[in-house]
Parts: sequence; structure tokens; C-alpha cells
Amino acid sequence: MRILFRPQEKELPRILNEIGSDYDKRIIPSIGNEVLKSVVAQYNAEQLISKRQEVSQRIRQELTERANGFGIILDDVSITDLQFARDFAQAIEMKQVAQQQAERAKYVVLKRDEERKAAVIQAEGNAEAAQLVSDSICKFGPGLVAMRKIEAAQHIAEVLKASPNVTFLSGNTLNMLQIGGR
Repeated sequence: MRILFRPQEKELPRILNEIGSDYDKRIIPSIGNEVLKSVVAQYNAEQLISKRQEVSQRIRQELTERANGFGIILDDVSITDLQFARDFAQAIEMKQVAQQQAERAKYVVLKRDEERKAAVIQAEGNAEAAQLVSDSICKFGPGLVAMRKIEAAQHIAEVLKASPNVTFLSGNTLNMLQIGGR
């Protein structure tokens, strides 16, 4: 823990008379350890890592109140080094990874559920479209089907025209290719 402090100017005579000129070596370590231990004891180790900012704020608040009673102003208080056993730190990290994987699994399940719903909606739409086409054929004849065949043929021709590996041959050319070496 790092503590930046200074004495209150009006309390300086009292500090020197009652505590001494080495007040910084006598008061700050004593109240620092006391407050640090009391605040840290209120959290488990995982919370000390995950709620580091909150812990630091509580330490600062309680330490400021204690130091104020001795005529000392705290300019800054922060936790600089928080260490745990290597195994414990790995266990916490593994727990966080497991939580992230669980959240990802929930997301994947939700995504698949939404995809399934979308497929059902699309199938219902296709069925309705097929029914409308069927009704139109019954009512107006096969003209719609012929028009769709023409549209499909045009689309296929556009795709094939763009391909460099396709060559169009007329009916006469096909006959010449079949003559071969007989």
C-alpha cells in the first residue's frame, strides 16, 4: 500500500509535542496496517481481485478518518501490490474462463434457437408463396410458370456469359463435333 500524507499545519505543534518528530514512522505504519487488515478481512480473495477499486476506496476512506484524528492529511492512498499464491491466482483465472465459456455457450444456444425460428418463418413464407403460385396457376393458367422459366433462363445465361470457361455453340456446331473420326 502506498500512502502520501502531510501534517495539518494547525496541528503541527500538537503532533510534535504528543507524538514526536518521527510521527510518520510511528503513526502511519500502525494505522495503515490496522485499517488494511480490517478492510481486507471483510472480503474473500476473489473479491479482492475483482473489486480492487472498491476495496481501495474503503481503505482510503477509513484510513483518512483515522489519520485525521492524529492531525494528518492523506493526499493519496492506493493498493500497489496485491499478491496471492500462484495456485490460487490460477484457480481464479480458470473460474473466470469457465464463466466466459458458459456465457458463450448460452449465446450459441440462443443463436441456434433464433436461427431455427428464422428457418420456420422462412419455410412458412415459402409454403405461402407456393400456395399463391398454385392458386394463380389454377385461376389464370400456366402463364406464370412460363414467365418464371424465362426469368430463370435469363439469369442462367447472364451467369454463364460472365464465366470465361463457357463457350456458346449453335446447333450446327454440335453436329460437326459429333462427326468425329468415323
